[in-house]
Amino acid sequence: MKYYIGVDGGGTKTAFALFDESKKMLAFHEGPGSNHENLATGFQGASEIIMQGIETLCNKSGLKKDAIAFTLMGLAGIDHPYQHDAMCELLKDKGLKNFEIFNDGFIVIKAGSQTGRAIGYNCGTGVCCNGIDKNGTMLQLMGLGYFSGDISGGENIVTTAFSFIYDELFLGLEKTLLTDMVMKEYGFNDKKEVLTLIEKYESEDCRQYIRQMIAFFFEAAKAGDKRCLEYCEKMAQRGACSIAAVARELQFDGDEIEVVLSGSINVKLDNKVYLDMLKTLAQEKCGRKLKFIKLTDLPVTGCVNWILQDYQ
Repeated sequence: MKYYIGVDGGGTKTAFALFDESKKMLAFHEGPGSNHENLATGFQGASEIIMQGIETLCNKSGLKKDAIAFTLMGLAGIDHPYQHDAMCELLKDKGLKNFEIFNDGFIVIKAGSQTGRAIGYNCGTGVCCNGIDKNGTMLQLMGLGYFSGDISGGENIVTTAFSFIYDELFLGLEKTLLTDMVMKEYGFNDKKEVLTLIEKYESEDCRQYIRQMIAFFFEAAKAGDKRCLEYCEKMAQRGACSIAAVARELQFDGDEIEVVLSGSINVKLDNKVYLDMLKTLAQEKCGRKLKFIKLTDLPVTGCVNWILQDYQ
């Protein structure tokens, strides 16, 4: 029996899964985020998180690391060859053998598409748009934050939504439904109390506050809030342009191209208004039929699919 490890490393958490050769998940572990760009310790800290997670996974299963035939990782922040090489070197120095690393946007393709040759549009903490075509050619767009104009990630939505509230309360600009939602949720009576949320967004337990603001943003858009709807359209435009660009650059067979939607922004929220915009605009810009697939499996399952396809 051969054993494989898949790693899905994001900005806020990292999933580690142990599989056998029949794709059965034997053990699972969730550790802290392993995006080196979010860590003060950079690549060194990210590599330590990954090695600790693999050790924990092996301990849970009773297997030694030498029993693992192959490890495949999809890691946020691995956007350029130098980043790939730097992480590989550190992991090798720490004793890891037989592994490969890709950007995390690629494993969602292997997890969600039927063909393994598709486009993946991932919006979680950050954003990336990836493609693998019929020839195995790979392409990644976005993923560079402000440098690539990424506006659809969780961090961007939270800061934008907060700025809408700030504009209304402190600058006397256009009203937004978000203001009443936040004031009511946290029992604020004075506008200055809203500023205390900034500290919460930057604290260790920030995730619950971030999730709440994102949920409010899409709830307000659904209710017709003008500013939130305008931002949804900007998000959809940017995502559609990226999907269309990948479709142009790569070669896909068949009458339609699969587009796997992943990440909390795309799959875990009541965001039909935004997703309808995205699908319509992407279809128009691509000029080809698109088959949108919401990822329901864990992204880390894409790792074992990929291993069995190319790395046995």
